[in-house]
Amino acid sequence: MTTAFDPIVLGGRRLASRIVMAPMTRSRAFGPGAEPTELMATYYAQRAAAGLIVTEGIQPSPVGQGYPDTPGLHTAGQVAAWRSVTDAVHSEGGVIFAQLMHTGRIGHPSLLPDGLVPVAPSAVAANGRVFTHEGPKDYVTPKELSEAEIRQTVADFATAARNAIEAGFDGVEIHGANGYLIHQFLAPNTNRRTDAWGGDTEGRIRFAVEVVSAVVAAVGSDRVGVRISPGNRYNDIAEDHPGEVYEALLEKLAGLDPAYLHLMEGPDRDLTARLRKAWTGTFVLNPFTYPDVTGPEALTLVEDDSADMIAYGALFLANPDLPARLAADGPFNTPDPATFYGGDHRGYTDYPALTV
Repeated sequence: MTTAFDPIVLGGRRLASRIVMAPMTRSRAFGPGAEPTELMATYYAQRAAAGLIVTEGIQPSPVGQGYPDTPGLHTAGQVAAWRSVTDAVHSEGGVIFAQLMHTGRIGHPSLLPDGLVPVAPSAVAANGRVFTHEGPKDYVTPKELSEAEIRQTVADFATAARNAIEAGFDGVEIHGANGYLIHQFLAPNTNRRTDAWGGDTEGRIRFAVEVVSAVVAAVGSDRVGVRISPGNRYNDIAEDHPGEVYEALLEKLAGLDPAYLHLMEGPDRDLTARLRKAWTGTFVLNPFTYPDVTGPEALTLVEDDSADMIAYGALFLANPDLPARLAADGPFNTPDPATFYGGDHRGYTDYPALTV
């Protein structure tokens, strides 16, 4: 029987286990130019025992930033700063992928330089508010992307992927989930286009396929993962019957042969099973456990073949040595939500490891 503690070969790399550190926004890129800091290098290096680390969302372009103090991968300074992070992780024997995240309509002009405004497939504002340096603000109506701007955005993802490899990352994960730009193209309430980038299923999956295709061409399929969250209502997304769209998407993505598919699961476990069956490659599952954090019980999802790898979020945030704690069945540090975003080392690099 395969367990989550067994090694796995991913994109030609042998990973020590099937336990993944999920991407988590931490908003601590306080350096100039949205550059990662030495504190961030410490944070990721502490968690290098993961079979695979997927970083927090990294914007591939200036207009892709949706939250304060999130890092980028679109300038030479950012590339150089990320090198300190990847070197620190590799020195501890870890494997790390950069998650490329364009937030689309989720953001605010006050977070963007040079008079930029958030963009989206259609000019439809999200319900809700976003946190800024000036406090919470209502989402604005985004600028609808033109054909030329769509193609430039695809190119931005590819350039950011090349920058990631230059920065020493082992690969990239394309964030197509959680109501951000790629997800906005997939969902009918955010994509109201009638051209080739919207309308029917083929049109709505086109942007996701084009982005993955461009990134695969830029860095190789063995260095590319894709994250999706069908039916996830986060960030004011509405997908009442997502099965058809995502099955069509997976069929297209299979031809591009990415290293893995990462599913952020919703409450529909039947849909998870359908997508697991449809995907013949490596299947990473971030299981639905709301309102609880994902715990040791999720390890059985590898044993029963529901997934090839299991992604842990908040529990990995609070337990830098999580694989060892899972193997020992605890004890586990409790995550502190008050320190999830922004701040200093507290609730970031000061969670203790097990003493031996």
